[in-house]
Amino acid sequence: MATTSIQDRVDELFADARDMQGQAISCFDRGDIRDAAEKAWRATKRATDGLILARTGEEPVTTARTTDELDGLADREPAADSLLGRYYSRLGQLHGACFYDKRCNPQTERRIRETAEYISDAEVLATQ
Repeated sequence: MATTSIQDRVDELFADARDMQGQAISCFDRGDIRDAAEKAWRATKRATDGLILARTGEEPVTTARTTDELDGLADREPAADSLLGRYYSRLGQLHGACFYDKRCNPQTERRIRETAEYISDAEVLATQ
């Protein structure tokens, strides 16, 4: 049985995040903003999980754990603080308001598209 190293799993999480982001843009371009918002949120979550796994050696199993771990990481490492607002924005607006409550707003497209930058920033932090 093959084992996966932590770095292999981190790489998988970031690859999945980039794939989800690509799917989000495709959904948006087809006019399905709610599905695009949810996929951009999932991309954010996967990238954040990759960062946390790279820094702690443990992959969060729930969104609540991801959120708590990112808060803790930002307390310990000021560079991670730059992700907090963007993470919470996507959690609340893309996942909560747009996807679940069907309350998408003019900023939804910006948040979906800028998720690619979030992924890149998280990946850079994961390698430091």
